[in-house]
Amino acid sequence: MLCSAASADVPLPGTATRVSAWLCVEHPGAWGRDVIGDEVLGPEITAELAARTTAARVRPTLIRRPGRSEFTGARTVLLVNSRAEGGWCERLEITDLKQLLEIDLHLLDGPPPGIGEPVADPLVLVCAHGKRDQCCAMLGRPIAATLSTAYPDQVWECSHTGGHRFAPAMVLLPSGLTYGRVDAAAATAAVAAVHRGEVALAGLRGRSGHRPVEQVAELAVRAEVAAGLDELRSVIENTSGTTDPTHAGSALVTHRDGRSWRVTARTVSYAPRQASCGAGPKPVTALVADPIQALP
Repeated sequence: MLCSAASADVPLPGTATRVSAWLCVEHPGAWGRDVIGDEVLGPEITAELAARTTAARVRPTLIRRPGRSEFTGARTVLLVNSRAEGGWCERLEITDLKQLLEIDLHLLDGPPPGIGEPVADPLVLVCAHGKRDQCCAMLGRPIAATLSTAYPDQVWECSHTGGHRFAPAMVLLPSGLTYGRVDAAAATAAVAAVHRGEVALAGLRGRSGHRPVEQVAELAVRAEVAAGLDELRSVIENTSGTTDPTHAGSALVTHRDGRSWRVTARTVSYAPRQASCGAGPKPVTALVADPIQALP
C-alpha cells in the first residue's frame, strides 16, 4: 500500500513542517534522496552549504520547473522568510553554485535584505521528490503540471517538504500555507485564494511558521470564523501543570478586529502504519482541536 493511502484517515491539521526560512535552488538534474547529503550540488560546496543552512536554521530545497526543459546554466535562487507575520521572498540568478556561499543566510531571519529582486506574487512548491518517496513523484507532478498552466511563473516542483504520507503536498510561499491530499481543483483553488488575500481550507495542514498546536488552533478558528490571509495571529500558551496525558497544549488566536479565542488541542492515537512507502509500520498520533472558546 502507498503511504499516502495508508494515512488517509489521519487528520491534516498541525502536520505542516515548521520552517521559517527557505533557500530554494534550481537544480533541473537528478535529485538524490537527501537534498544536500547526496552531494547533488557537487562535493565542492555541499558540506559547507549544509553547515551554513543548519546554523542559520534555513531549509535547503531543490526546485525545478514542471516538465523537461533545457538547462541554460543560469539557476534561479529563491530566498524566503515564511514567518506567520511579515514573510517575504526575493529572487536572484546565479551561474556558479559557489555563489550560494556568498549569501549570508542569517539575513533570512530578518526583514528583506535586498539581495535579490522582490517577488510579489505567491510562489507554489509542489513536492515531486520521487527518490524520497514514490507518492510525491506519482501524485505531485500532475498537480504541478496543472498549476503551471495557470500560473507559469509561480509554480515549481520541489524536493522533500516533509509529510510525503500526505501527498500530493504543496507549500505556498511566503505565507507558508501547507497543503496535503489536494487534487487539481483544490490546489488551484488554494492558489487562487491566496491571490485574493484569502485562505482555502480544503487540504490545509497549517502554516510553516507556526508550531503544531498553533497550526491546529488557527485552522479550528478559520473553520468557524471568516478571516483573510493575514488577519489571524496564533500564539501558543504556557501549558505547564496539566495532568491529562492527551493534552497537547493550547493557543490564543486573535483577529485583527480584536476578537480572540482559546483553542485546546489533544493528542489522538491511530493504528500503526508506514510513514513512507516501503517502510515498516510505526505508531501514529495526530492533534485534534477541542471546540473553540470565544474570549471577552
